[in-house]
Amino acid sequence: MSDTTGVPVVFIHGLWMHATSWDGWVGLFNDHGYRAMAPGWPGESATAAATRARPGGLANRGIAEVTNHYSKIIADLPVPPIVIGHSVGGLIAQRLLSLEFARGCVAVAPARFRGVLRVPVTQLATAWPVLRRPWLRTRTWSHTPDTFHRDVANGVTRVESDRIFAAYGIPAPARPLFQAALANLTPRSAATVDTRRERGPLLLAAGGIDRTVPESAVRAAYRIQRRNPGVTEFRRFEGRGHCLAVDGGWHDVAGAALEFLSRTVAARDTASS
Repeated sequence: MSDTTGVPVVFIHGLWMHATSWDGWVGLFNDHGYRAMAPGWPGESATAAATRARPGGLANRGIAEVTNHYSKIIADLPVPPIVIGHSVGGLIAQRLLSLEFARGCVAVAPARFRGVLRVPVTQLATAWPVLRRPWLRTRTWSHTPDTFHRDVANGVTRVESDRIFAAYGIPAPARPLFQAALANLTPRSAATVDTRRERGPLLLAAGGIDRTVPESAVRAAYRIQRRNPGVTEFRRFEGRGHCLAVDGGWHDVAGAALEFLSRTVAARDTASS
């Protein structure tokens, strides 16, 4: 097994989920020798409950600002980390990889970047409650337990969906959703990833029944990313919805990430040392 001792891993959550949703992953990766951390977004409180009580700190936070927030955290690390992101966090993780802030990346159900033209009807339907209200662009918006189960946790029972929502659900800034939706109409969109620049290994993971970022949208991103000479792989998780990184089957996704990173990033680091 490749040596992963002390290699930093930075986890980046997406919209509507608190940073503590990565706690299981952080513990697992630390057990495998990594030095893992899951910093919150700028303006996010230390707990989900505190963030729900004070959502204003997240209002109007955009993709560029959040990317810059994580790049500053990474700049203080002794060596470039691996970045693992979910949803909009997966888009930001790919941006950090392309900007040479990371040595490798796992993007789980990542939000689309500029150039990904595939927009499945189900994806548009899940975003429409926000996109049809342009005044929300500078505000936060939150799922209800009903919409969370329908659009985010549709791969699990209502009981488990409600448990996840109660533990980790938070209001989120609507601005990144508008930025991703309008990326192909915005020449200098913040939702841009330089897919041609030399980069480290990248794994794109999709849930087979994801409604928020459907598998076909992740495959479309993969078809663009695989043109890069860096290692690029795609993994589908059958019967999993958008909350596949935090629901009861998260170990399957985390295990696939660990295997990919050991085989690509860690093995390459060992060979070059």
